Amino acid sequence: MEIERINDNTVKFYISYLDIEERGFERDEIWYNRERSEELFWEMMEEVHEEEEFTVEGPLWIQVQALDKGLEILVTKAQLSKDGQKFELPVPEEKFNDLPVDERIEELLDKHFHPNADDELEYEENLDFLLTFKDFEDIISLSKRTNLDNIPSKLFSFEGRYYLFVEFPEEDFSEEDIDNLLSILLEYGIETQVTIHRVEEYGKLIIAENVFEQLRAYFK
Repeated sequence: MEIERINDNTVKFYISYLDIEERGFERDEIWYNRERSEELFWEMMEEVHEEEEFTVEGPLWIQVQALDKGLEILVTKAQLSKDGQKFELPVPEEKFNDLPVDERIEELLDKHFHPNADDELEYEENLDFLLTFKDFEDIISLSKRTNLDNIPSKLFSFEGRYYLFVEFPEEDFSEEDIDNLLSILLEYGIETQVTIHRVEEYGKLIIAENVFEQLRAYFK
């Protein structure tokens, strides 16, 4: 995948159909399968983040151009208005729907243009998280932090990276608990949009439960 940083808020990247297939996706899935299309998009964005330190915060404007041998994708972060009260798209809103964006991709990624601002609903829908780590030492360091042992967890390896799956049962964790614990987890790993189903199917299970406790036992 070729990545070009345009400015602080915009990045452009190109991915060939061959590269897409080598990542385990079929071309038809990109056009007609919403979950797989989003999974590919966020997998590419992880690479963009690592190579260009392009952090996704808030709504995105996504322009996709289908070429003969691949896709060219332009991603721009919406910016806060001067009063700090709302996000502004990088183009006038009345012209937004006229942009030359492939309609199928636009529909698949629509929720990333207008994300849900209801924090309570977000928590109801996101009681489990999958985080990725490039270095195993980061996971070992994380395991030595306090107050993590009561989090249900699994550890996988997949495509040269490590993935930590954690769950927050509603009956055991309040929103404040989740906020505090996630802030610790995200000091060491990055939340990924790769689905746990894909990691479970194609990855290797390293630790099936009590990840933090077992890592401390192995690596004292």
